[in-house]
Amino acid sequence: MRPLVELRGVEFAYPTPQQRRDRPFRLWGLSLEIVPGEVLGVIGPNSAGKTTLIRLLTRVLEPLAGEILLEGASLRSLTRWEVARRVAVVPQDAPPAFPFTVEQLVLMGRYPHAPGRFFERPRDLAVAREAMAATGIEELALCALESLSGGERQRAALARALAQEPRLLILDEPTAHLDLRYQAEVAGLLRRLNRERGMTIFLVSHDLSLAAELSDRLLLLGEGRLVRLGAPEDVLETALIEAVYGCRVEIESNPKTGRPRVHMDWADAGAEGRPEGAGGEGR
Repeated sequence: MRPLVELRGVEFAYPTPQQRRDRPFRLWGLSLEIVPGEVLGVIGPNSAGKTTLIRLLTRVLEPLAGEILLEGASLRSLTRWEVARRVAVVPQDAPPAFPFTVEQLVLMGRYPHAPGRFFERPRDLAVAREAMAATGIEELALCALESLSGGERQRAALARALAQEPRLLILDEPTAHLDLRYQAEVAGLLRRLNRERGMTIFLVSHDLSLAAELSDRLLLLGEGRLVRLGAPEDVLETALIEAVYGCRVEIESNPKTGRPRVHMDWADAGAEGRPEGAGGEGR
């Protein structure tokens, strides 16, 4: 099976401002494949390179070295419209409360399919309504975004991404603004999208337990490097997570699913409990 996405020795470095010359960031020789239909969870501490990787996959940034292939084609050879028809992103922050309705926001996801026109075609409306139904916001279609809670706006952003009909759905902390009920609903929705539609999902999350439950594989980043890539139980090992995150953790197996669950060891959460060699900077 041909990979949906392939990274071959990808490197990137931000221009280093004067105040950070002692701590420059670089993404180092990243090579991996994302196969169609899988959920790849991306984890790592703050400044590990997760956001940089999202920007590279969406051509917001260009690699300094190496190559990214999307469906066998070099990402550099595709226009931004072509990329947007294949890759959709749900950002970490909920959409701002600008003066549009939910339906109008979701219809914006159709723009890459015909730049420069409005979204009045029956096909656009049908896809938008299906996306709103999938995310449980049909009843909010005519509501102004400014009237919604942060969690409702986050689900509207997910519906907009689904309206793009992407091959790859990139989610940056999709449950960050949601209460427990909606976290469970979003997790269930992502499972259905993957299992019923075969959608390939690139899930960035600080919630290691959530990432383990939803993902086929986990990519652990640290200081701009690939630390480990594999099944959740192979990546979420106590010594490895403590070394990368710089804190004590407890890892157990979920009795229902068998997937690992990670808990902070609060007794050793202070700086004095930091494992030797832990820490580091990146993005």
